[in-house]
Amino acid sequence: MNNIESLNSEFSQTSALSSHKVLRNTYTLLSMTLLFSALMAGISMALNLPHPGIILTLVGYFGLLFLTSKYRNQSLGIVFVFALTGFMGYTLGPIINNYLSLGNGAQIVMLAMGGTGIIFLGLSGYALTTQKDFSFMGGFLMVGILLAFIAGLAAIFFEIPSLSLAVSAMFVLLMSGLILYETSNIIHGGETNYIMATVTLFVSIFNLFTSLLHLLGFMGGEE
Repeated sequence: MNNIESLNSEFSQTSALSSHKVLRNTYTLLSMTLLFSALMAGISMALNLPHPGIILTLVGYFGLLFLTSKYRNQSLGIVFVFALTGFMGYTLGPIINNYLSLGNGAQIVMLAMGGTGIIFLGLSGYALTTQKDFSFMGGFLMVGILLAFIAGLAAIFFEIPSLSLAVSAMFVLLMSGLILYETSNIIHGGETNYIMATVTLFVSIFNLFTSLLHLLGFMGGEE
């Protein structure tokens, strides 16, 4: 019996150390990718580059996401993580420029940025300090994100502003839930690959920011 208890204790300690390592590596890589994406967005804004359009954006995003997932256990995966986040930063530049051209655009962008930071830090901190298991949210989030994505495409192609706003509100809630879920997943050993954990959190932050931009722009009466 003592041997079994000793083995269980060693396993728990090893699991905790492994989760801590994944968490540390995830937040280190996430910080680096956020800075790189911001740099690419800044370059895109400075050069006033055009948005690549919905089709090229989707092809670039899902293509790089596929490559990142395929090489997630190799050093090449790091390269594709930066390629993916850099590409997303480039697509963000024209969007931010569009808002900055509005009368209160700078205020909208800063509020969206601040709101994104507060939500991410608050939810991550809550998951880390409470150690609660949010794995039960996985199925709901997967279905919700898929439906919101389809609805978002419909809003773009059929030009339905009200649906677009509803999708943005849905994404704020869904991305907030995804931050809780993924952070909890790392803590409890459900996610053992820091590259994929980084991608999940980065995409959550990106979509949260763009959704808040859209909602704040509408509430500001500038859209």
